[in-house]
Amino acid sequence: MADLSKLRRRNTLGAPPPLEEASQNLQAPEIAPVMEPPAEVPRRATVPSQEPASTPENAIPQPPYQQRRIDGRSLRKTGRTIQLATRVSWEFDEKLRYIAQRDGLKLVEVLEQALEAYEESRK
Repeated sequence: MADLSKLRRRNTLGAPPPLEEASQNLQAPEIAPVMEPPAEVPRRATVPSQEPASTPENAIPQPPYQQRRIDGRSLRKTGRTIQLATRVSWEFDEKLRYIAQRDGLKLVEVLEQALEAYEESRK
């Protein structure tokens, strides 16, 4: 059998301090200091929502767009904020990805075009 007594760690930190020397912050109430608000709160500029003159009955209302600082992420912004997760067959996934790669589109763009084509076919 191996002698494991040599692997035992010794207490290198020493004895803990007595309770009287420990900080009392755990018994203190959790009250944050009250800060005065700034005199004037700057507001973000907003772009007025551009709604079409006549909206279809089944149109989904869109929230107003707030203008933000333009940076690299803003330039790549797609406006899609809702996640949609679903399970599909291997064949559907393969076709969807093939079409998106062939046409240089995102998967969601292919699905959006498919939805538009479906709605047009129902009219």
